[in-house]
Amino acid sequence: MKRVSFDEFGGPDVLQLVDAEEPHAGPGQVRIAVRAAGVNPVDWRIREGQFREAHPIDLPSGVGQDAAGVVDEVGEGVDGVEVGDHVFGEGASTYAEFAVLWAWARMPGGLTFDEAAGYPSVVETALRIIGQVGVWSGQTLLVSGASGGVGSAVLQIARDRGITVIGTAGAGNQDYLRSLGAVATTYGEGWVERVHRLGQVDAALDLAGSGAVRELVELTGDPQKVISIADLGAPELGVRFSGVAASMAEALAEAVDLISRGTLRIPVEKSYTLADAAAAQIDSRAGHTRGRRVVLV
Repeated sequence: MKRVSFDEFGGPDVLQLVDAEEPHAGPGQVRIAVRAAGVNPVDWRIREGQFREAHPIDLPSGVGQDAAGVVDEVGEGVDGVEVGDHVFGEGASTYAEFAVLWAWARMPGGLTFDEAAGYPSVVETALRIIGQVGVWSGQTLLVSGASGGVGSAVLQIARDRGITVIGTAGAGNQDYLRSLGAVATTYGEGWVERVHRLGQVDAALDLAGSGAVRELVELTGDPQKVISIADLGAPELGVRFSGVAASMAEALAEAVDLISRGTLRIPVEKSYTLADAAAAQIDSRAGHTRGRRVVLV
């Protein structure tokens, strides 16, 4: 099969489209014929070697963790899924023609493969950090860098829970944030004062890693009310960096419920081929995303 791989840490140029042995479903796993793979910041962070001390990996390594596709192998001990089912979930080396998943759910009706591939990690992350930051119905949550995949999920999940959200994003994404139920404002010079004018902030999330953590602490008045998923230096300011996934199975079940109720919808901003995986990661690293980016197989 074809898969995207890298045999050394580095820039996007280390990614190669190579011939590889097909993986097979082990106990508790399914294999899918991949139709689309989600593009996440963790993909290029791993490729750059940012996590190699905390989470060593063997090289050469495949790329990607989110995917949607058609089940074609069911591992030992797996119930409730059959060959031919359309599923989305989390696994390993998903920028490939075949991939093994260890967490999955059936795709909700009306969802395309490219849309479905964009949900697993962003919904799990959104649910996790909303819970960790401790914000409740009737309170106000500030989201810095709100227009990407995780931000899109946070805004809609928060709205469903009765939480008011103030979202920051570029000028071109203000209407998009409003369409998801947020009070929108731009980042850049004077953004802290603009947020102050919008009211009291009870908690804040840093999704962009653009050096805003200190200001988020100022706006909430408490570093324990700020969570970052993008600034590795956040703990130096007493802010928790949230990078360890909770239960993907539970997140996928909640995603199915939210999507089926029409409460959650994350658009695909741009799609790429396997051969264009480097371009996908370059664009992901540059930010300014509206919704999700996916690799089509």
